[in-house]
Amino acid sequence: MNVRTLAATRCGATEFRWGERTYVMGVVNLSPDSFSGDGLGGDIEASVAQARRMVDEGADIIDVGGESTRPGTEPMSPGDYDEELHLVIPVIERLAAELSVPVSIDTYKSGVARRAVAAGASIINDIWGLKRDPALAEVAAAAGTPLILMANQRDAPPRAGIVAGVLSDLEAGIATAEGAGVAPENIIVDPGIGFGKTLEQNLELVNRLAELKVLGKPILLGTSRKSLIGLVLDLPPDRRLEGNLAVTAIGIANGADIVRVHDVRPTALVCRMSDAIIRRGAVGD
Repeated sequence: MNVRTLAATRCGATEFRWGERTYVMGVVNLSPDSFSGDGLGGDIEASVAQARRMVDEGADIIDVGGESTRPGTEPMSPGDYDEELHLVIPVIERLAAELSVPVSIDTYKSGVARRAVAAGASIINDIWGLKRDPALAEVAAAAGTPLILMANQRDAPPRAGIVAGVLSDLEAGIATAEGAGVAPENIIVDPGIGFGKTLEQNLELVNRLAELKVLGKPILLGTSRKSLIGLVLDLPPDRRLEGNLAVTAIGIANGADIVRVHDVRPTALVCRMSDAIIRRGAVGD
């Protein structure tokens, strides 16, 4: 499927026209134990300042998360999310009022998503692809917000045939979302680089990303500062920029529509250059 045939996705006043260019999602981590060392904790002013800087540097979406996803971290209970709400809601309220771009809430809990949407979030980013809390789809459907579904293999051992496994996970999530009333054009998929996958599986997924187009959904790629880059280059998270820029360019060539990153300015430049080569002629086709 040619990605340019995908229907546009509306997010408040913003329209994402898939295939015309690559969109950049800037990461604002509020968890103090973020794997990449960028967690801002409860510092609202620092979070707002970072988000504003990212928009100035070219971010099209700001993704706000309050729970660390580093491997081995004990997850917060789905029914006990006061700490997560305490971190994310004040920041989302400020960003929704002050930014010109949509704000996304990075959560897999329907209770957090519901409060975040009420606070101004207009995208829901679920790292569990509705496997942990299917009711999150009902929140997205009721609010009419786009929903990002990730293929997360942390609940199962790495398997052979990782592309088939990711497709199966995403197909199940899509069916659940659409069954709950989420509009087909509001569903975005993410292969879940680094979530329960081996290095070789992660590299294979980036290389074969175009195969996810069979799902007929826009593709988000999130590899920023992740271990696949560290393992290949033998570098800590804060020195993985060049590696991620390489992955970003390859991902765009293979069909990525959104890239989720910590380093917005250099990534936005790579996206513009990659789009000029890969998507030339897309506008007006």
